[in-house]
Amino acid sequence: MHIVDSHCHIDRVDFDQFGGSIESMLTHANGLSVKEFLCVCIDLENFDKVFSLAKNHQQIYASVGVHPTEQEGKDPSIEELLQLADHEKIIAIGETGLDYFHVKKESADWQRDRFRRHIAVSNQSKKPMIIHTREAKNDTIKIMAEEKAEAGVMHCFSEDWETAKAALDLGFYISFSGIVTFKSADALREVARKVPTDRLLVETDSPYLTPVPNRGKPNSPAYTYYVVEKLAEIRGVSIDDIARTTTQNFNNLFFSK
Repeated sequence: MHIVDSHCHIDRVDFDQFGGSIESMLTHANGLSVKEFLCVCIDLENFDKVFSLAKNHQQIYASVGVHPTEQEGKDPSIEELLQLADHEKIIAIGETGLDYFHVKKESADWQRDRFRRHIAVSNQSKKPMIIHTREAKNDTIKIMAEEKAEAGVMHCFSEDWETAKAALDLGFYISFSGIVTFKSADALREVARKVPTDRLLVETDSPYLTPVPNRGKPNSPAYTYYVVEKLAEIRGVSIDDIARTTTQNFNNLFFSK
């Protein structure tokens, strides 16, 4: 079995919790059939660390972008992002998007402008976007449509079916994290049941959002397995089926140019 963690922050994982090194963390993941990883960039100050992980480990890929809640660091231009994205191990742009939980909508013009720049970089580079949306679903979909966003994934999806359907209609994939295992996530599990098989991805967003049965403990890319397990239960198929499907979807999104 082969599982891909389509969104994790390996640069922020506490390796001491998983054997003391990145090698031991990767071995731990391999033991749960998690074989490949997309390490996602959230600011340019740590981009070199994220990029180094990808360059030094065959099974790790990276993205480049600045998260919508990052205000203290560098706010890149389209030209800067295009230059940083120009490498075969940089396979995605982001994470990017809108977040009105941390920043009020009325004062988030800079966030919307940043999002539009990332969409332009994705379209020009032909590298898919990784989209974060929190309490901003309508504006997120609106800007994606206005800027004609071409490809990408709604990561760590926790919105309603209407939002999922709007993203799917724009050609985007939907990725589920450990949230789908939470006791309170019945509505999200219903969304997970409806997403077309060929648009489904899995992730951990580690070191955040540890899934059941490890809630309360540090998260690791290894625990993508439990997201796969829960999706198999929700959709009434085997764990192998979800692993195979989501791996193929990952390859279709990020490597089918």
